[in-house]
Amino acid sequence: MSSRGTDRQIDNIEFNVQNIQHSKDFYGAVFSWTFVDYGPTYTEFSDGRLTGGFTTGEPVRPGGPLVILYSDDLAGAEIRVKAAGGIISREVFTFPGGKRFHFIDPDGYELAVWTAAA
Repeated sequence: MSSRGTDRQIDNIEFNVQNIQHSKDFYGAVFSWTFVDYGPTYTEFSDGRLTGGFTTGEPVRPGGPLVILYSDDLAGAEIRVKAAGGIISREVFTFPGGKRFHFIDPDGYELAVWTAAA
């Protein structure tokens, strides 16, 4: 990892993927993430605040905790998810404080994107 985390805050999320380049293409196109390669089986990603990794070192394990991403433009994020090959698994819905949608990425992970109420 490229930096030390902060105590009691989410610091890293790791995705076991089938194809690192495919994952980089997807998340780079949808969320403008940047990447640092650490050999052929591991790439670190950064969204500008949080880091994580894509690895082919273990089998893909769809599921697990729901990772929720934030977007100032929820409709734009949904368009980018679809354009990059993601599948919307739960349409936009409201909740106290905002609204969000869920999607399935190319490796079968379900994530969500939310935005604050106007």
